[in-house]
Amino acid sequence: MESSADQIKQNNIALMGSDLGTIYSELWQEVGRMFSNWQEYVSLFGTNPERIELLNNAAGHFFRTVQDGLWERTLLHLSRITDPAQQGKKKNLSIHSLVEAITDIALKSKVTASIARATEKCAFARDWRNRFIAHADFDLALDQSAQPLAPASRLQVREALEAIEEVLNTISTALQDATTRFSEMALLNSGEDLIYLLEFATRKKEEREKRFESGQYTEEDLADLRPRSI
Repeated sequence: MESSADQIKQNNIALMGSDLGTIYSELWQEVGRMFSNWQEYVSLFGTNPERIELLNNAAGHFFRTVQDGLWERTLLHLSRITDPAQQGKKKNLSIHSLVEAITDIALKSKVTASIARATEKCAFARDWRNRFIAHADFDLALDQSAQPLAPASRLQVREALEAIEEVLNTISTALQDATTRFSEMALLNSGEDLIYLLEFATRKKEEREKRFESGQYTEEDLADLRPRSI
């Protein structure tokens, strides 16, 4: 029987204490969303060239918009979750928020080191967030000898996500004797389902075109050519 998010949170609070359990639970949910967004990106745009060709042939402009949106959302997530715990009078929910909530000195030291590694792995995403996604750097936009954006690749994103996962697992290993493999979580109604439907539709379209070329088309083939309102 699956537990609800609230039940998981209450269990975390029971094992970790109120402050740490609450922060950990919210970050766990956030990291889960990060990984699912990235899984969708990789599934659609990072699997093989044939899949890219399928998407381009189906609706190239639309899927390029989706690709850019998922990419920027992932970099924004990486930046946000490694922001300082507090900026001025404003508190942020980030992995840095965990440190003050940990009372065990040895665990605090391990988590602090893990957070430092994750923050370093996400530095490239922060440059993109600060100068391109959340703000439009003037010199960069006008190409006035601006410093280029930090190199960013799928490998860097994967390593950054794994480093963030390690932060949470450092805590859960110590206090729950458990870890989470976020990349192995199953997605329902995902991009993989869309790929299947597009492949099916493409095959049907090719079969229909062959029937038209041979003059053996059907009334249903003709009906498929008429615009429909949904």
